[in-house]
Amino acid sequence: MIKTAETYHIPVLLNESIEGLNLHANGTYVDVTFGGGGHSREILSRLEAGSHLYSFDQDADAEQNIGKMGLSDEQVDRFTFVRSNFRYLKNWMRYYGIEHLDGLLADLGVSSHHFDDETRGFSFRFEAPLDMRMNKRAGQTAADILNEYDEERLADLLYLYGELKQSRRIASAIVKARGQKTYKTTNDLLTVVEPFFQRAREKKDMAKMFQALRIEVNHEMDALREMLTAATELLRPGGRLSVITYHSLEDRMVKNIMRAGNIEGKVKQDFFGKIETPFRLVNNKVITASNDEQERNPRSRSAKLRIAEKKANE
Repeated sequence: MIKTAETYHIPVLLNESIEGLNLHANGTYVDVTFGGGGHSREILSRLEAGSHLYSFDQDADAEQNIGKMGLSDEQVDRFTFVRSNFRYLKNWMRYYGIEHLDGLLADLGVSSHHFDDETRGFSFRFEAPLDMRMNKRAGQTAADILNEYDEERLADLLYLYGELKQSRRIASAIVKARGQKTYKTTNDLLTVVEPFFQRAREKKDMAKMFQALRIEVNHEMDALREMLTAATELLRPGGRLSVITYHSLEDRMVKNIMRAGNIEGKVKQDFFGKIETPFRLVNNKVITASNDEQERNPRSRSAKLRIAEKKANE
């Protein structure tokens, strides 16, 4: 099947996340997760004269979606694609001479394309090489991790990033089995770990295991930490941060930076006991997909949208 921008990735919470940016004329905006281009295309359709959008994605497959967006010449002039990991946001903005942003959007979920591509190894549904790299040009693969990490390091990442209760037993089995056979494909891994998962929770636990490996392969937590820190510095007063998360690790980071101004969530108070933070929460309650959207796009069920506005210097 030929991938269109829509089949590559259906944008989640599209209107809610973009309305949260509070777009206005002469604004500079960033979509750090271009993917299928759904959010970027909608932003461009609403941008007024003098505004510009920079969209990031490190995956070559995503870059091919630019031509499928159906942009007008005017929209093309307002758009710049950056083939890079969003952790380098600050460096790229400096490169383009951008000192301040009026809004940043992040849809942190893995594109449907990655889960459905039988060659990339992101899903346990297909026999595929254990790769899982978003950027296929460099870096270690999931196979490298399974074949090289010691037992303790494997157990830690499975527990921290996958929240698997049997992480130590699973890690022990993985290390023991690689003495007889090198890990190359998803089935090599599944054969070893399936006995640890109860049939009732098998798919959920498999998904958690693959999530843990994917996060480690792509250094997702480090990249998110660096991007959120850079965004906090770059946003001008009144600028908006609109972020969609899909698991608790991501959501905790986003919640902390919005509520406390730092990734760790360390609260600082002034003399009067008022919390010192650079942000004002736009939505005190997290925004989730409607029942209708969840029926149309099951992958939106775990999505959480948080929006915050940079406060003026007080």
